[in-house]
Amino acid sequence: MALIVIAGVLLLIIVIVAGVYNKLVSTKNRYKNAFAQIAVQLKRRYDLIPNLVETVKGYMAHERETLEAVIQARNQAVSGLQAAASDPGDSDAIQKLGTAERVLGGAMGRLLALSEAYPDLKASENMKQLTEELTSTENKVSFARQAFNDAVTIYNIYRQSFPAVILAGIFGHSQDASLLEFDTEAIAEAPKVSFS
Repeated sequence: MALIVIAGVLLLIIVIVAGVYNKLVSTKNRYKNAFAQIAVQLKRRYDLIPNLVETVKGYMAHERETLEAVIQARNQAVSGLQAAASDPGDSDAIQKLGTAERVLGGAMGRLLALSEAYPDLKASENMKQLTEELTSTENKVSFARQAFNDAVTIYNIYRQSFPAVILAGIFGHSQDASLLEFDTEAIAEAPKVSFS
């Protein structure tokens, strides 16, 4: 009888440990997948920026510093995205991406504000289409970032809960995942562009 009880307890421990392991893996994969969705939208935005700069360049030739700042910020953000995409659980890479996105948002905000001073540019169909696509992409980035942050929060809560907190380090889940934050006043919401 004692042997059956011991075997039952061991089986229960194995089931609990396996359940914790599977849940950690599942929640980690969810936030990695959510980050992949952010990466798709950010890449789309990064691909739009050179087209926007080329469109603006002809009208704003003397605003070279602003155009160069946008391209440089875009390139930094692309590098940050590549680093974060290789390991979305790396809090340093996620923070660097957030910083690069804040810089890019500021540079894009200055570019769009300057473009308001050029009536021919505002009337350009290409500019209208690009800014519409950019605004749409910004909204998609916001939704994808929210989904990622939700998935990270679920992972972190589970990882910090009992009994997972005891076993997480053993299974290679020793650190919380970081939220991806872009929020500054400059880009707290999608850019509002009006050509009317």
